[in-house]
Amino acid sequence: MDITRVGIVGSGIMGSGIAEVAAKSGFEVVLRSRSQRGADGMVAGLEKSLAKQVERGKLDDAERTALQERVTAVTDLGALADCDLVIESIVEDLAPKKHLFNELDRICAPTAILATNTSTLPIVEMAMEARPERVCGIHFFNPAPVMPLVEVVRAITTSDETAEAARAFAESCGKSPVMVRDQAGFIVNALLFPYLNNAVRLLDAGVASRDDIDTAMKGGCNFPMGPLELLDLVGLDTSLAIIEALHAEFQDPNYAPAPLLKRMVTAEQLGRKTRQGFYDYHR
Repeated sequence: MDITRVGIVGSGIMGSGIAEVAAKSGFEVVLRSRSQRGADGMVAGLEKSLAKQVERGKLDDAERTALQERVTAVTDLGALADCDLVIESIVEDLAPKKHLFNELDRICAPTAILATNTSTLPIVEMAMEARPERVCGIHFFNPAPVMPLVEVVRAITTSDETAEAARAFAESCGKSPVMVRDQAGFIVNALLFPYLNNAVRLLDAGVASRDDIDTAMKGGCNFPMGPLELLDLVGLDTSLAIIEALHAEFQDPNYAPAPLLKRMVTAEQLGRKTRQGFYDYHR
């Protein structure tokens, strides 16, 4: 399949990051937000990111201008009608995602691929709201312009042609795609979040202090961040949602969310986004 125009739905960090990646790779990008404020914010964020790259000598002014001209920010979902590929990156909640896929199926050409950037939720649930054979997962990692991995997730309904087109798209964006079956957590989160959850359990049980747990995993496993630092970076609410999705699918007691994690989310101590999590970011 020939993909030249890419639509992205979602005005968060992931949406704008994927837009930057696609535009740098030569694709025409339509970036959709529900509000004009969100659309303007995405454009401003992209401009800021590109300005930093110019300052660092990674882009010149002509390249920056050409890249910006390939990105259009809109509020009208109908503006995605002529996209060859649409990637949704909205809130990690199945109900609004299913509704969006139903709308995209009505708006987009029958040949268009509809993809989700979900990190955990079942692709087949979204596929059955649209064109089942042309729906897949294309999961970028944060920050999308930097992280090399993309998980291409194949639902039970996804056609060979769709899976191959998604893999080729990821490669054309300079990423390293891995092919994954549609299963909660896919590869990375299925391995990562039980580890993070168990780190919270160790802390809650008093086995070791916060700092010693993080120091141990950095010094003993050569990880760049400790598990509690990483939870704060990802967001405790997002992390809890992923762990709950794993537990719901597999019913494995090891996937049951740590009670301390649930209490901290209830208290809105969500990590860096609220400036309070396992660490204090007010200073």
